[in-house]
Amino acid sequence: MNEKPDERRLAWAYLSTVAQGASRSLSAAIDACGVLEVAAAIRSGSPRDEFASRYAVRAHLDTAADDLERLGRVGGRLVTPDDDEWPAWQMLGFGTLDTATDAEGPPLALWVWGSRRLDELAERAVGIVGTRAASGYGEHVTAEISGDLAADGWTVVSGAAFGVDAAAHRAALGVGGATVAILACGVDRAYPAAHTTMLRRISESGLVVSEYPPGTTPARYRFLARNRLIAALSGGTVVVEAGWRSGARNTAAWARRLGRPVMAVPGPVTSAASQGCHRMIREGEARLIGTARDVVDECGKLLERDDDRDAHFTRALDGLSGDMAMVYEAFPGTGNCSPTDLAESAGLPADRVRAALPMLELEGFVESTDGGWRRT
Repeated sequence: MNEKPDERRLAWAYLSTVAQGASRSLSAAIDACGVLEVAAAIRSGSPRDEFASRYAVRAHLDTAADDLERLGRVGGRLVTPDDDEWPAWQMLGFGTLDTATDAEGPPLALWVWGSRRLDELAERAVGIVGTRAASGYGEHVTAEISGDLAADGWTVVSGAAFGVDAAAHRAALGVGGATVAILACGVDRAYPAAHTTMLRRISESGLVVSEYPPGTTPARYRFLARNRLIAALSGGTVVVEAGWRSGARNTAAWARRLGRPVMAVPGPVTSAASQGCHRMIREGEARLIGTARDVVDECGKLLERDDDRDAHFTRALDGLSGDMAMVYEAFPGTGNCSPTDLAESAGLPADRVRAALPMLELEGFVESTDGGWRRT
């Protein structure tokens, strides 16, 4: 029988709405019988069918076509295990769990907002999580690590919450990097509402992702389920600040169950916001890290490309030295300046500045204009 081009996607969307989250048994049935057959059985409401009985209360919620059309209008889509961009290897860890409840499986499908491919963003990704009540220290460290990773081509994955999550996303956006926000509600709902603009910016350069269909509202159990997706789509998880009892530690626990490295940033011994990190380090649940290089050392063997890992943290500017480095650093961030201004700022004689400028121009760092010299 010939299927319509969108028939399977409609079936995945329908099951996503009916199941409202992961189901290991439902995924197994789809693998065994096919998504169309399972969706048809639930729609039919046959009392003899196990899944039809289990999902009977939501079987009438067939909004798949509307959900796909509504999300498509704003640049979103449904990514299913049928698609090339499905992050297949990241989901393999769920199959290795010895003990897991029915809800602790891989997502049936993922609703995404943004044009980037999910599999490409997840290929070299690091989860960065922590407390919502982040301290100035926590936000600073988060921005340093996230910004450095994103600038070197790593995807920063987090949960779009206040505190550490928001600092991680914003740092990645600030350096023009890619970041993925995993939501505990539909991707059409900005939660928290204060992050509406941030989530839109994430969708423009990365992705906003949820296993829940459009219109789904946040709920406590959905945040816990969301944590497993942050861990699954990341090659390693970093906890920056976490209290003694913290949702971030739940994400770290999922990373360990899925066989991914877990890292934690230490804080002041007097800080309640760092007690969870200290506990994980002390009990061997996480490796102590303080920089993006430390993160790459921990999870780089799994995620790095074949080239030299140190190259990801090497800038072209690192090759400058002597007068060339001093003159380059003397330039303002924007605008033109004269050799005289540069000499005064660098503390070098004017003739040495004039000698360094052509060399910097040959290397492509600066250029001469009618108004003087400026960085390129």
